[in-house]
Amino acid sequence: MSETRISRFPIYAVVITVLFKLLFLLTHYIQEDAFITWRVAQNLLDYGVIGFNGDTKISASTTHFYVFVSYFFNLIFGKEHFIEPLLIFNSILFTIGTLFLSNLVLKNPWHKAIFIFLLGILPPGIKISILGMEYGILFFLEMALLYYGFHQQKKLAFIVLPILILFTRIDTVIFLGIVFLVDLFWNKKIRWNYVLGGVLGVLTTVAFNWFYFGELVNNTIVAKKLLYDHSFTFQQNLNYFIISFGNFWGMLKLPGNFNIITIVVLIFEIVCFIYLIRQRDKRNYFLWMIFIFGWAKQIIFLSQKSLFDWYYWVPQLLLFVPVLIFVLEQKEKRNWWISSLAVFYILPMLAFQTIHSIATGNGEWNYRRTIGLFLNTYEKDKNQWILLEPAGYVPYFSGLKTIDEVGLVDKQIQEEAIKDKKHYWINTVEKRKPKYLLSYNNLFKGEDAEYYQIHYKLLKEFRVKDHLKSNNKILEKIYILKPSGTDYNLYERVRD
Repeated sequence: MSETRISRFPIYAVVITVLFKLLFLLTHYIQEDAFITWRVAQNLLDYGVIGFNGDTKISASTTHFYVFVSYFFNLIFGKEHFIEPLLIFNSILFTIGTLFLSNLVLKNPWHKAIFIFLLGILPPGIKISILGMEYGILFFLEMALLYYGFHQQKKLAFIVLPILILFTRIDTVIFLGIVFLVDLFWNKKIRWNYVLGGVLGVLTTVAFNWFYFGELVNNTIVAKKLLYDHSFTFQQNLNYFIISFGNFWGMLKLPGNFNIITIVVLIFEIVCFIYLIRQRDKRNYFLWMIFIFGWAKQIIFLSQKSLFDWYYWVPQLLLFVPVLIFVLEQKEKRNWWISSLAVFYILPMLAFQTIHSIATGNGEWNYRRTIGLFLNTYEKDKNQWILLEPAGYVPYFSGLKTIDEVGLVDKQIQEEAIKDKKHYWINTVEKRKPKYLLSYNNLFKGEDAEYYQIHYKLLKEFRVKDHLKSNNKILEKIYILKPSGTDYNLYERVRD
């Protein structure tokens, strides 16, 4: 086989990996928050305003850059057909990002090809690609910075890419900061063009927030900080960590407080990293960058009680990189190592993610989306309001104006929380009189039951158990094995 053809193996791996992962589109597993970003993009299309409810400006999405990307996909493909092309685009960008990463840490084209495929089919690699969040673009930009900036020494990359990275997510200042510190320690000098790019990135993002929204940071950050309780004792912090750590380091959500798989994987990651950096290879420069960032991001977000698992997708993958390199570069029993990794980890992870995607896709697309579609048909006046949580599927598919409990898409509820956090929900209902309420709870029981009984009627009950059936018996068994979703009660206002 010619050397030229062998050198193209990583490119072939990118194509094969993308095509393989497109099968997951059939599961319809799309993250709730993606629909918030997409509604913001469509609001920009309809009203010319970055917002959520008509012409009211609000940074309801965590990502500005992805909003504009989603806007253009809506513009090109239309509101009814943009989702699949955008998910494919995300998957392609993420996989190209793994190609950049393989070029930084490996030399053998065969190793690069296997690396790209194995990294891409791990649960975080699948979720980054298919769930509709901004992390496919973000991973591509971050790896492009390392490759074109710190490897190829392209000055333009140091200026442009930090701006795009920060405009995608403001918390990427962690990534940019870790890369700067490792580069400074490694080369014993400040790379001023990179500093300029970082400064311009921060100024661009903050200036955009200030001049467009009148705020320094995204509303989503302010809302979550206000509504989520962070007052924990030391014992509560410890218990929280024990319960949560397996979700973040282990790539795998298992029931229970102790996850031995996570412990083993975590230790093996550290051992492989130490083994690799002792070889004094030039790639250690990049291994230090990605490994320190992975740990820093996890620790910072865990310390802030950041529950959402998508914060940890990129760190999970980067921390696993030393394991893949270690296995691929074994000179003795290499096939045994690769086979063992595939049989005992990669394939079980892939199987788990497949079941998880099918079950969660059913709970989100076939169940939660149904609520939005019901309201879309039932309520023709799209200027009516609904109060609910979360603000993804139901607002997107119903088209109704929305107040969410956390205040991601509506600032007025934040004002009520500041005044009276304990009673902000009922106070919002009494003052703003939304036509619809969607609640996990039975509102006709409890402290404010009398008010709800007078002013609202129970319109419809939505139950997860009603969506666990399928003509395909295998799918039905998966739905029952891992039921996904939350029971809801939908109320309609009957009098003022």
